[in-house]
Amino acid sequence: MLVSQILKTKADDGVVTVPPGTSVAQVAETLSTRRIGAVIVSPDGKRVSGIVSERDIVRELGRRGPACLADSVDSIMTANTIGCRREDRANDVLQKMTDGRFRHMPVMDGNQMVGLISIGDVVKARLTELAMEKDALEGMIKGF
Repeated sequence: MLVSQILKTKADDGVVTVPPGTSVAQVAETLSTRRIGAVIVSPDGKRVSGIVSERDIVRELGRRGPACLADSVDSIMTANTIGCRREDRANDVLQKMTDGRFRHMPVMDGNQMVGLISIGDVVKARLTELAMEKDALEGMIKGF
């Protein structure tokens, strides 16, 4: 299964982004309100400056306490994001996410972000693919 196929299965709400300079408190509110695990930091909604997840905020809260909520998201975001392309295979993306220990990945077309996938999206796609393979094999064995 390809990343492009995974993107087609997602609701087309677009990618939630925040501009650089947004406060950590505002990002936490956005994550909570939208019930999502990460936002992309982007000046224009297409170029990726970084990514901030719930984990990033919790780690900073644990390290510094609530004072970090007034800081700019730029201070806690992961600036060197690892992205993928629409043509990438789900297995390869899953391996990158597992190796890097992150759960969200921007989908890029050159320097432009075209989507965001989570490890949950990739696992769901992989399980669907495995179920189809199982059904095909059973059909071959049973002579369907």
